[in-house]
Amino acid sequence: MADLSQKWKDNVPGKIFVDQSCIACDACVLSAPENFAMHEEDGHAFVKKQPTNPAEVAACEEALKGCPVEAIGDFGDKEG
Repeated sequence: MADLSQKWKDNVPGKIFVDQSCIACDACVLSAPENFAMHEEDGHAFVKKQPTNPAEVAACEEALKGCPVEAIGDFGDKEG
C-alpha cells in the first residue's frame, strides 16, 4: 500500500500519487501515459497530471491495480 508520507515531490497535487517504493517498472506509464511519467534523472514514476475525465480515471485505476509494489496511492487529497 502506498505511503502518503513517502510520496515523491514530483507528483502534481491531487488524489493520485506515487511513493518512494516505486521500482521504475514503467507499468503505470504504459497504462496511463497521460497521467504518469518517469523522472529522467532519478528513474521513478510520478503523477504528471491528475485524471480529469472517466477514461483517465479508469487508466489510473488500472495503473494502481497493476503496480507490482503498490507504490501508487489514491488518497493524496487527504493531506489536509
